[in-house]
Amino acid sequence: MSKSDVSADQKESADQSASQLISEKIAGLDDWRGESLSRMRALILEADPDVTETWKWGGTPVWEHDGVICTGETYKGAVKLTFAKGASLDDPARIFNSSLEGNTRRAIDIHEGEAIDGEAFKALIQQAVALNGVKKAKSPKKAKT
Repeated sequence: MSKSDVSADQKESADQSASQLISEKIAGLDDWRGESLSRMRALILEADPDVTETWKWGGTPVWEHDGVICTGETYKGAVKLTFAKGASLDDPARIFNSSLEGNTRRAIDIHEGEAIDGEAFKALIQQAVALNGVKKAKSPKKAKT
């Protein structure tokens, strides 16, 4: 097995582990928060089938594609989806309702009984993926010395 094969195997294993941890977190939330996070996760996976699920910062689900798209945090009174570059995204449906004062991030707080427009949410995910791709394409390559 070549070095690149090992890296690919390790990445797949890490992806599966993160996905498993996210599934376990959702299952452990046996109330509306689990249902809400599960629905939002499904919408993320629909919007970007190539998304990578990661587990960071001591137990936070993170969805990435050429960089962080968003995180999914759960609190007693809310499920919070924070978009790393949310301030750069168009939000005509105005589903961002938290962290609006910052220059970079934007978040969606979902409270018990609230529903988020699935199509508008998927559009935000797709914009975030496209933005990450643009940023990656513009990154200069480091010169080899």
